[in-house]
Amino acid sequence: MKIQKITHNKKDYLELLLIGDEQESMIDRYLETGDLFLLEEEGEARGVCVATRKGDSLYELCNIAVLPSHQRKGYGKAMIEFLFHYYSDCRTLQLGTGDSPATLDFYHALGFREFGREKDHFLKYYDHPIYEGGTQLVDMVCLRRDRSL
Repeated sequence: MKIQKITHNKKDYLELLLIGDEQESMIDRYLETGDLFLLEEEGEARGVCVATRKGDSLYELCNIAVLPSHQRKGYGKAMIEFLFHYYSDCRTLQLGTGDSPATLDFYHALGFREFGREKDHFLKYYDHPIYEGGTQLVDMVCLRRDRSL
């Protein structure tokens, strides 16, 4: 498995990014200013993530996506752990996600804890209803994880 930073032609990975955030205009808000990382194995792109620096030792995971055929194989976890190593000054990684049990279980298993919610986020900022696991997403759940010492 290899994870590398992509600095040019980030939109070439739009198909993967849309797995993690299904509205292109939302991806456009963070893609050019964020750091895009590509996870490859056996010469195949299997996952991506985008992170941005938000402040002193604080980073935000804006998007994380793994090809559906390769989910539940540890790639998402590997990308999150990679971010903590890549950003040596990162003490806290935060993110916002939908209120979906499967997604929240993934993040909770990796040590993320809820610190807030943004009411009606998916209704205000997306031009169509977003569904995950058969449930419409409404509120954004804000999670954070501190670096393990």
